[in-house]
Amino acid sequence: MTREELIQKWLDHSLNSEEQKAFEQLEDYKDLMQLNSALQSFKSPEFSVDKNYDALKPKLSTKTSQYWYKPLLKIAAILAICFSVYYYTTTLDSTFNTEIASQTTIELPDASEVILNANSNLVFNENNWDNKRDVQLTGEAFFKVAKGERFNVVTKDGIVSVLGTQFNVKQRDGFFEVRCYEGLVGVKTKDSYTELQPGNGLRIIDGKLFANEKEITTQPSWLRGESIFTNTPLKHVITELENYYDIKIVVDKADANRLYTGGFTHKNLDLALQSVTIPLNLSYSKSGTSIVLKRE
Repeated sequence: MTREELIQKWLDHSLNSEEQKAFEQLEDYKDLMQLNSALQSFKSPEFSVDKNYDALKPKLSTKTSQYWYKPLLKIAAILAICFSVYYYTTTLDSTFNTEIASQTTIELPDASEVILNANSNLVFNENNWDNKRDVQLTGEAFFKVAKGERFNVVTKDGIVSVLGTQFNVKQRDGFFEVRCYEGLVGVKTKDSYTELQPGNGLRIIDGKLFANEKEITTQPSWLRGESIFTNTPLKHVITELENYYDIKIVVDKADANRLYTGGFTHKNLDLALQSVTIPLNLSYSKSGTSIVLKRE
């Protein structure tokens, strides 16, 4: 049997015992095994067939290599495509978004549950979930985490870490709040690390850390259809109004940093506006989808 026939049968995995012995006697048998090993251990989508062949080419017989290396190149090309697909699918993220005045419930691969609030975004990698239970959050969400390895909620203002618990995370521009409802929650920011027990929370508003009063509730108020605030600047209350109603609110001759304590419903715009403006001695006027707040 010729050299080329032996190599072709080796590529087809059809060598019998005698042919296998003959194949192992080829002068470049070790080079063939080296190339095969490189292909078997290949894990990078950046594998270059040309570079690997160029490195091996000087070791091969010039007269015969032209007959058998082409099948190897085809195999290498197929492997490169397969591993590229594998790399792409295992690094592809799952993304969920909610619009104004909408919510959605997401079940994570370990049966953990996330309720994503209005105008929010959640991203996680499902294929790598067993190795890393991480989600990226922009906006607000309530988490019911299944017990297991460490679970991280990553935001631009801090990382919230748990093993299995229920908690709420809110991250808007200039506003970061975490509240624990069950278990133990660790919150790491650029300046500190804090552990929260049930009922306790942490708030950072415009870069300043504020103490949160303990709450005796089992879930955040927005799941009940209302937003509750304690000593919160008006501008952040306005942002929440805009997240639940398709409106744009403009503050005219009023202090947007004035602190507000109270709440508003998510089901009636006029009632919500009155709940915010009356305690602050403000009035409002409508113009299409725009609302103007003024001092009385």
